[in-house]
Amino acid sequence: MNLETKWLEDFVTLAGTRSFSQAAEKRFVTQPAFSRRIRSLEAMLGLTLVDRSCTPIELTEAGRLFLVTARSLVEQLGEVVRHLHNLEGQQGEVLSIAAAHSLTLGFFPEWIARLRREGLPLTTRLVATNVGEAVHSLREGACDLILAYYDPDAALQMDPAIFPSLHLGATSMLPVCAVNESGAPLYDLDGGQSVPLLAYSAGAFLGRSVNLLLRQRALRSTTVYETAMADSLKSMALQGMGVAWVPRLSVTAELARGELAICGGEQWQIPLEIRLYRCALVRKAAVRLLWRKLETGEVGG
Repeated sequence: MNLETKWLEDFVTLAGTRSFSQAAEKRFVTQPAFSRRIRSLEAMLGLTLVDRSCTPIELTEAGRLFLVTARSLVEQLGEVVRHLHNLEGQQGEVLSIAAAHSLTLGFFPEWIARLRREGLPLTTRLVATNVGEAVHSLREGACDLILAYYDPDAALQMDPAIFPSLHLGATSMLPVCAVNESGAPLYDLDGGQSVPLLAYSAGAFLGRSVNLLLRQRALRSTTVYETAMADSLKSMALQGMGVAWVPRLSVTAELARGELAICGGEQWQIPLEIRLYRCALVRKAAVRLLWRKLETGEVGG
């Protein structure tokens, strides 16, 4: 069993209130949970710190001696954290952002440039990854923020109380394909014929929404290529290999140049919401500043 900092803070609070109920209230936990944490501290130390036979409770001799150490550790830790926050705030923290591959090119550069123009000179480190790896990085503290598409069904499988998110923008998934010599789409989703499908591989985040749409609309298709990468599907579509569903922001240039065309009506399009996620347990100054300004609309609007 490892010593947890919160147990030290619990013990210092209990020594100050001499009441389990009052201490639990101050620590924002239930009394049974608070009592278990004090017992865990005692078990880890192999000592009885609290005389529970008295009302109000009293510390044992070992408890009074340990209180000095506990207070010192809690105060030192708090001072170090405050110092580091001030230090990082002065020097400029680097924000580590894990982003879906398609957002690293189609959304992030313009978004971060706009924030800087609006007076928020962020220093960022961007890592392109898949959603599963991004979620793992945020849980493990390996990144500060996630930039991803919102999945209303899975919601990234994260507790919104611990991993809050903010809406940053909206786009859509478009069915696209190459064009013929006259500039018309090579394939037509509304024509009734079977089409060659450029598909997302099993488990790919964007693929879930596409597969649901294909089942609902009973599209006749034959899968000719699979990958987890939207940009790879776009490249295959440019070669005339079939129909691919990709985020609009990934094909804006190709559509404008007439290299790709949307090959179905609006009923074949899938709305996408772009969100920013953070961990509420991490108190990095630059993250708190960015979040506050985005929430209040001071930047990013």
